[in-house]
Amino acid sequence: MIMTKNSKGLIAVALVFCMSSFAQTAYSADSVKVGFLAGFTGPIETLTPGIEGGAKLAVSSIASQGGLLGGMAIEVASGDTACVDANQATDSADRLVNSDGVVAIVGALCSGSTIAAANNVAIPAGVVMVSPASTSPTISAMEDNDLVFRTVPSDSFQGESLAKLLLSKGINNIAVTYINNDYGKGFADALSNSYTSMGGTVAASEAHEDGKADYRPEIGALAATGAEHLVVLGYADGAGQTIIRQAIESGDFSNFVGGDGMASDSLINGVGADALEGMIITRPGSPAGAGIDQFTALREAAGMAEVVYDAQAFDAMFLLALAMQQKGSASADGMPAALRSVSSPPGMVIHPGDWAKAVNALAEGQDINYEGAGGSLDFDDNGDVAGLIVEISVQDGQLVEIGEIK
Repeated sequence: MIMTKNSKGLIAVALVFCMSSFAQTAYSADSVKVGFLAGFTGPIETLTPGIEGGAKLAVSSIASQGGLLGGMAIEVASGDTACVDANQATDSADRLVNSDGVVAIVGALCSGSTIAAANNVAIPAGVVMVSPASTSPTISAMEDNDLVFRTVPSDSFQGESLAKLLLSKGINNIAVTYINNDYGKGFADALSNSYTSMGGTVAASEAHEDGKADYRPEIGALAATGAEHLVVLGYADGAGQTIIRQAIESGDFSNFVGGDGMASDSLINGVGADALEGMIITRPGSPAGAGIDQFTALREAAGMAEVVYDAQAFDAMFLLALAMQQKGSASADGMPAALRSVSSPPGMVIHPGDWAKAVNALAEGQDINYEGAGGSLDFDDNGDVAGLIVEISVQDGQLVEIGEIK
């Protein structure tokens, strides 16, 4: 049974602890498992621990304020997708759902992994996935039974924002190389369509495969177009880094642009700060306000460094917990409706870390509206959110946020 927004409080808590049928579910009386599905190996392996840290920060914040449903702990079970391996993503999701018994999944991070895990495991099993990093426009059109959500905007938006940014800087001719997967192709198509419609010229847009040792022939062909700026839509720990390094070594390019997959210190460490000075990067950001302020305070108190998508991972985990608290049971049943309820107006505004405030409001029969670290999370019919995109620049060996792209 799906409990309504007004079916809360002590009755719901009692049900969690007393219903004998719960003995056969995927959690014990004092804990529930939520999966974290991500590329712990592969081309984003240096980013993944920090993103997982954002999700676990939500768990620790909830635990410090009494836990879920009157004292239940949230256990995080992690699975590795290797980012670019659909088979491994499927296998890991299968283990999380059918062996570990998770009731929901934060993830995956890489878009192809999310699509594979959802289609092959989560959707058939009726398990909600909330991705904090999968940005491919393809996800919006999935037949997912309202089970796939994301706390990050689609690359349809990021591509348009990057196009506007480049043209505003007088960059009117670009060459594009993109990772040959759902993320890369979706981002490249969105960028090219927006850029050309605004008057820019895409001299070439070519896919690359991850994991190769030598990209010099592809780089040479892109350089032969005469474009002075190379847009690299790939991963900082994978081909994206190799392509930039080899483009510099060959003298083919010295001006680089990247998307969110390149927003990592590992890129600077691997290529060199001087060679990347002034590089333009975009990524989803957070609007100014209480949401990001409270999340930043929690992160700093925990001694954690900022990582791309850590805020969105916090939001994904916190939302899943709020949904379970709202519907009064730590189960997969009714999660989509509960997610939509706790993330949208009307209701008492809840920010990152406001767990006790949310629990009290729900117990009193009030509606709540979570305004997260990544901004408002009002899911549309496709499980997407609006969000915003920020410009980042490499300056003196650091990734420096310049501001929102208007």
